[in-house]
Amino acid sequence: MQASAHKEQPRDGKRRRGASASRADDERVARAYSFADLSHYTFRQRLMIRAADLAFYLVIRLVGPTVRFRVEGWEHWEEASRGGGLPIYTFWHDRIFLALHFWRRRRIVVMTSRSFDGEYIARFIQRFGCGAVRGSSTRGGAGALVEMARLVRRGCPTAFTIDGPKGPRHEAKMGAVLLAKKTGQAVLPFSVNAERFWEVASWDRLQIPKPFTRAVVRIAPPVSVPADADEAALVSKRDELQRALEEVSG
Repeated sequence: MQASAHKEQPRDGKRRRGASASRADDERVARAYSFADLSHYTFRQRLMIRAADLAFYLVIRLVGPTVRFRVEGWEHWEEASRGGGLPIYTFWHDRIFLALHFWRRRRIVVMTSRSFDGEYIARFIQRFGCGAVRGSSTRGGAGALVEMARLVRRGCPTAFTIDGPKGPRHEAKMGAVLLAKKTGQAVLPFSVNAERFWEVASWDRLQIPKPFTRAVVRIAPPVSVPADADEAALVSKRDELQRALEEVSG
């Protein structure tokens, strides 16, 4: 009897570890779609984050439905999504307004920077049914990539504003390529090109679409990254992604 009880213990321990890991994954997913705690910011910063969050949300919410979209390359999205695939959406930072409106309510998790600007961006994208993971090429990027890979395993699609958080403008960075290597999911480059828009005097020259403009959503063929890709192969894939984004953004 004692020997039998001893044999059951490892299975019970494994079951408990599995349940604990499942709870941790559930908490991870919930955290991605929830507003972050702002207590470490000053009172003034908290007001500014909330004001910017609401201002951008209202602009997108009011202007987005008036835009007339035309889509080119939808078959590439279908290819990346076939068999339960979870595309790694990739686009330029200056197109975030219409990109967010077009892909809204798909629970896409976007990497945002660990900064004041990144916090209000995270909040207004969450209002559109997206998620946010904090990190960037300059702060916390490695940890954020691990977090995004775990979310992919829980069925969450992901996205990168691939030249963010601070540029250089329209220069692809490595994040989406590394995530594709980790997860086996394909990178899906796309652009939303508005005919008429205002341009903000920011590093990315952020585009704010004018009401009732037309816009073309161009989706490029998916970019796959082998799990055994070495540094040279990763650079080659990043360059392929750069060319694809330049082509669809023209």
